[in-house]
Amino acid sequence: MGNTCSCCTDCFGKRNRTGLYEPLLQENEREAIAELLQYLENRNQTNFFEGEPLHALSTLAYSDNVDLQRSAALAFAEITEKDVRQVGRETLDPILFLLQSHDVEVQRAASASLGNLAVNAENKLLIVKLNGLEQLIRQMGSPNVEVQCNAVGCITNLATHDDNKAKIAKSDALRLLVDLARSKDQRVQRNSTGALLNMTHTQENRQQLVNAGAIQVLIGLLNSPDADVQYYCTTALSNIAVDAGNRKKLAQTDSRLVQYLIALMDTKSLKVQCQAALALRNLASDEKYQLEIVRCKGLPPLLRLLKSAFLPLILSSVACIRNISIHPANESPIIDEGFVNPLIDLLSYDENEEIQCHAISTLRNLAASSERNKRAIVEAGAVERIKQLIGVVPPTVQTEMTAAIAVLALSDDLKQRLLASGVLEVLVPLTSSDNMEVKGNSAAAIGNLSSKVKDYTPFVKVWDSPTAGSLHSFLVHFLDEEQDIAFQHIGVWTVEQFLEGNDKELVTKIAQSPSIVQSIRRIANAGPEERPKKMTEHTNEDTMDEMDGDIFGLAKRVAGMLQEVQSTKGDTEKWFIGKRQQ
Repeated sequence: MGNTCSCCTDCFGKRNRTGLYEPLLQENEREAIAELLQYLENRNQTNFFEGEPLHALSTLAYSDNVDLQRSAALAFAEITEKDVRQVGRETLDPILFLLQSHDVEVQRAASASLGNLAVNAENKLLIVKLNGLEQLIRQMGSPNVEVQCNAVGCITNLATHDDNKAKIAKSDALRLLVDLARSKDQRVQRNSTGALLNMTHTQENRQQLVNAGAIQVLIGLLNSPDADVQYYCTTALSNIAVDAGNRKKLAQTDSRLVQYLIALMDTKSLKVQCQAALALRNLASDEKYQLEIVRCKGLPPLLRLLKSAFLPLILSSVACIRNISIHPANESPIIDEGFVNPLIDLLSYDENEEIQCHAISTLRNLAASSERNKRAIVEAGAVERIKQLIGVVPPTVQTEMTAAIAVLALSDDLKQRLLASGVLEVLVPLTSSDNMEVKGNSAAAIGNLSSKVKDYTPFVKVWDSPTAGSLHSFLVHFLDEEQDIAFQHIGVWTVEQFLEGNDKELVTKIAQSPSIVQSIRRIANAGPEERPKKMTEHTNEDTMDEMDGDIFGLAKRVAGMLQEVQSTKGDTEKWFIGKRQQ
């Protein structure tokens, strides 16, 4: 504030040719200066945003004397740097008036004070309401770098409020921000890219940014020596890549984008590394990028981030590898790169549910289309780790874990191994889960395990388990007429697998269960108007109609098999002899 006090005292007047002072100031201006000097001496105890202190500042701001305007602008700048609070129109009006000055020093200090006040959420709205945006846009075109920097910085703050974003996007500010992002001044560049980032949080604004030519500028600045600029640009591109149409435009703009982002995962800035991985994650929503990231050697840096101790890095990298793992061609490269064991370790990362979900989902994707990959995942201990955790993890993680077991259970070579590990002991109780997806995935996993196995002893063991649910109660529950049609279908199909498995003890238990037999007959004998129509939120009407027909035919077939068993009048040995002869 030394400059402010100096300006105040220098403005009292100057000597004329006769040696006398001319009264350059109005009386109210003299009084305002005197009052302001007193207030500044006790600035820590003074509220400059109301009452006499604000009146004194406003008097100087509205003066025709540019020196007084400078004093007011500098005072506002220093006060708002240390004291930011919600203010009213009576505070903002004199600052906005100063912003219209032709004096660069006044513009610079006024724009700085406005930017300081724009940190407050209510002030952001009021500044725009009072046409402050239009005045800031004019200052963005100033030849003075300081004024440019302050004006853009203020717009950056204004753009953090959702109500302001659409107004900024529809104004000329967007085009000027894109232009100023090319500035040779790093501060202007930093503020401009920060403002562009703040405009990427809604689809409409992202589209306006793309139309304004922001993509090319943002990609070009990924190589900036300034870590903040790199961060703003990487994050903005990550947000832009959320939209499918924009991903195509990104690909058309610069074919080296993936290479740039991969390189940024090795930069010194942790936050840039994190955003680079997230940008790749969003790009990897498309098949083209899933393949390109692997082709451009993006797996090693992703694995390094996955093994870090910094939660945001782990989350961004595991989210990225999950998307990359969707493509079947990437399954083996990811496994060969050494991801399986770190992913299994992340299943225990109970500090973050999202990390657990991404890790198990990736393992499921890796197992999807290759017996070799399924074996590698099982041999690495994934199933044992799932068994340890599945009872304590959140339902979202349980959903992914049960889905992963269902995929692994499709392997004929691994089924017996999975059964021997005791996996049924955790799956059967989960068929009673309140979560529909956990419930369905668990039942599907049991169904997959029930098909074509040599030894059905593990199923017999849990048939009447007295503890947390039993195989028998699961089948009865899923075959109930009030049950979802998809679940009834799973129940009938599982019974068929057991019957075809030709295990004497298990077949006998099924045939001797009145609830199961009656439910199968009910479904088999139902007319079109009586057939089950209940469906989950994930089952559309076409799928339901198709499933309805399938379950009807399937139930008839299973009912026939049960009839054959029961026709032996308890002598199931005859039925087994007949099955073996077939």
